[in-house]
Formats: sequence, C-alpha cells, structure tokens
Amino acid sequence: MSTRTRRAVVSLSLFFATCAVGGSLVNNSVNAQSTTDESAVRDSLHQFTDVYSLVEQNYADKLDQDHVDKIIYDGAIPSMLHVLDPHSNFYDPKAYAQMREDQHGRYYGVGMHIQPQLNKDGVQRVVVIDTFDGSPAFKSGIRPGDAILTIDGKNADGMDSLAVSNLLKGAKGTHVTVQMLREGQDKPISFDLVRDEIPRPSVDLADFIRPGIGYIHVTQFMETTSHEVGDALAKFGPDLQGLIIDLRGNPGGLLNEAVAMSDKFLTKGDIVVSQKGRSFQDVVYRANHGEQGKRYPIIVLVNRNTASAAEIVSGALQDHDRALIVGETTFGKGLVQTVFQIAENTGLALTTYHYYTPSGRLIQRDYNGVSLYDYYYVRNDAKPADKSNLEVKQTDSGRTVYGGGGITPDEKIESPRANSFQGTMLSHGVFFEYMKRYLAHHTVSKDFTVDDAVMADFKNYLKSEKIDYTDADFNTNQAWLKTNIRSQLFISQFGANAGFKVARDEDPALAKALTFMPEALALEERSDKSRETKTASIK
Repeated sequence: MSTRTRRAVVSLSLFFATCAVGGSLVNNSVNAQSTTDESAVRDSLHQFTDVYSLVEQNYADKLDQDHVDKIIYDGAIPSMLHVLDPHSNFYDPKAYAQMREDQHGRYYGVGMHIQPQLNKDGVQRVVVIDTFDGSPAFKSGIRPGDAILTIDGKNADGMDSLAVSNLLKGAKGTHVTVQMLREGQDKPISFDLVRDEIPRPSVDLADFIRPGIGYIHVTQFMETTSHEVGDALAKFGPDLQGLIIDLRGNPGGLLNEAVAMSDKFLTKGDIVVSQKGRSFQDVVYRANHGEQGKRYPIIVLVNRNTASAAEIVSGALQDHDRALIVGETTFGKGLVQTVFQIAENTGLALTTYHYYTPSGRLIQRDYNGVSLYDYYYVRNDAKPADKSNLEVKQTDSGRTVYGGGGITPDEKIESPRANSFQGTMLSHGVFFEYMKRYLAHHTVSKDFTVDDAVMADFKNYLKSEKIDYTDADFNTNQAWLKTNIRSQLFISQFGANAGFKVARDEDPALAKALTFMPEALALEERSDKSRETKTASIK
C-alpha cells in the first residue's frame, strides 16, 4: 500500500470513527444501538482501499497531494453524507474556519466584499464590491469598483478572492498597504489600512419605515443576532405601534439565537421549538423571559429562501398567533445539524435532530429521489400547492396551519421576478459598471435623484457597451432602472446599508406587506382574547 493510499485510508478511518463515537462526545446518553459495527467499517475501508489503489495505479494522470485531498474532502466524504440528507456536510479546514467566522459575526481585517473579474485586457483582478459601514476600508475612501493591484507590494493580478482575503486579514492594529486602480484616475491610488475587528451585524437595517411602524431586516442567525434585535427594539422605544420583521433570504444559522429572538415576542413559557433525534434526548425550548412592555401587531415577511432558524422564528410566531406571516412558502428545512470538530480543524455537520414548531409541525421538505441541485434551486411554483397530503395542525387560537414543505404564509405575496429586459441588465452587471463610470466624473449627495439627464447618460452607456434593448423596454422599466442606479451609487458613496435602504424603500413586496397591518392587528387581538379565555378556564 502506497503512502498516499495509507493517508487516504487514515483520513476516512478518522472520519468513520468520528461518525461512530461523535455523539458520545456531545451527550453521554447515546443509545447503544448507535454504535457502528466495527467489522462493517473494516469491510467498507477495505473496499475503499481497493478502489483507491486501482485509481492511483491506473489513472491517466499522476495523482499529486491536491488530487488526494479532493478525492477525500470533495469526493468520498461529501458523497457519503449527501446520501443521508441534503444538509449533512463536511467542512475542510478552509470551510470550517469560514463557518466559525460566520457564526461569530466578526473577524480582523479591513472590511470589504471582493470578487475576481476579468478586465478588458483579459487580466483577472480582484475588485471591491462594497465596503462594510465603519470599517477601515470604508473610512479610508476605498469604494466599489476599485481593482486591487498590489498588497504590501505583492502583485495581486491573477489571485482569487480567498488569496487576497488572506493577505488582507491579520492581527488588530497591524498595517497593510493596498494599491488600487480606480476608473477615471490616471495613476493607482495607495491606501495604508490599519486592520481592526470587523463586525458583521445580522441586523443591517432597523428603522421606522412609516410613522409608528418599525422595520428590522435579519440577514442570518449568528452569535449576536438576538442582542441586535433587542437593541433595535430599544431604539424604537414607546413610539413603536407595529413591526415588520424581514426574514427574506435568511438561510438560518444558530438555533439558540432563533430561540432567543423568538423569546422577545412571545409569552413566558411558550414553546418556541422542539427537537427530536434517535440518539439524543428530546429537547423543548421555551420563552424564558417573554415579551416586555406593550404588545403591537407584527408582520414577518418571508420568501422561498427563508430557511432553518428563520423558519423556527416564523413557525413559533405563527403557531402562537403572535405574527402574521406574509410572502411565499419558505424553504422547508426542518433538520438540525450538530457540528463535530474533527482533527486538523475539519468539521462534520451531521443531522442529529428533526425540529418541530410549537403546534407539532415538521416543516422539512421531501428530498427523497431529488438531486441536490433540484432540492436547492428548483421549485415548481407554477402549480398550485397540493395541501391534501400535508399534516394539518392548529395555532393557539384555532387557525389551520400546515406542516411538511416549509412555513405556509397567512397572506401570499409573490416575489418580483425579473423580466427579460431586467435579466439582460443584471447579467451584464450594468449598474455596477455604470456606477464606476458615473462617479469618475460626478459626485453624489444624499438628496440625489435619477433625473432625465442621468437616464440619458445611462442610455449612452448601454449603447457604448453594445447592450441591446428597445425603447419600449427602457420606458416600461424606468422606475426599476432608477431604483437600481440610485441604489448602486449610494452603496459606493455612503455605504452598503444606504444603498440597501434605497432598494428597500422601493420594494413592491414590502409595500404590499404593509397593507396587511390591519390583519396583523386583528390577529394580535384574537391572540389576546384566546389567552384570556385559557387563563380564565385554568382559574
């Protein structure tokens, strides 16, 4: 057996062993039936060794260490896990480090989103997409569209985003010099940046969007989420008469943070979520503190990409009649993963529980016989939803809700779909590219509006780039074009959140959701009466 074969077998042996005993590292009460049969593991490893040896000896190209790592980390282990379910996953050292960084919600660096792009000369350069508000990059004047030429004197041409990111990150207080190329500038611009802690807030927008109506946008659930939501509610203060919680596109995250956020809107003792698994004790999470102060109507805005921990919050508030759920049926992820750390900073996210909403709904979507691509990206929204085979439950006040296949909204709003003209504009990245051209010759103030002169200039830009369109398409989509132009310019000049706010204020789905505030108020009043009746019957 060659050295590489032995190394591959050792890697898989360690992985299988972790699968077998990992539960005991987290909970000592693992059922004895969960122990993997050692002879079966040995047989599996022997078969893998035979297959791997044949590949190593006979494959057309010589296998180097990168090939070995890909066979194990990108092939054998992920394939085994995906046979189980779509959400069990393996993290190699780079992915594991990124996952931990995302959960913490902060890191040390300069604070910007970057992406590799090919320039007109065919050279790949990493370009700034946006900078984080208040970060060293933001404060120094780096702006979207700037292309990174060198980092501490090292040529960055041809680098990918990960390589550039690793050079930009470092200990707090250390310096890094970045040379940028900016459209409209004859010479490169040099920035001396001092690395700092870069917070990644999960609540990026929290303000009043109407008199008395607060808005909170939660992007994901990480270690600071419930604290950030609490800060937003405190900022609203006694003026808050109604609330919209926007969970559209929220992929989930930490379960305990979803529970802690739900706690802020429920009554003390209310069930938030239950989880049940084969090898672990069932767990019921409840609101430990409950809502403080006055109650107000709540709308939770969701879409097809609202998933996992975000569905826990949506389901809990719906089942307790605390919020009106508005939007599209959510993703439908009712599986809970426990992350087991393996040697060499790798991690195994293994499904260990199913979770259930307070009414007892399992909202996991069926994944049997479905490819990973179809599971994540293909949803047949054209057909009306067939609810005949879905489990039927009731909320606290007796409303009907459904399990299996996501959280069904109380009021349906379709997310806007790009038409062919809009798709063409987005595929060419016209707003980002036009922003660079416009700001090379103009400045933008906070009272800037996209007037006829800007639209005429934008038309000339499209013609210069040979992007086909008709005058009819252009005129029909003028409102959409103006919103996107203004949003991208604001991202560059005033920060990402300022640009996001422009887009939000022109969001038709959000505008429609606001019209359901009377229904949310009626639901809250119904919930109050239901609780009063139950309290009286107990007495």
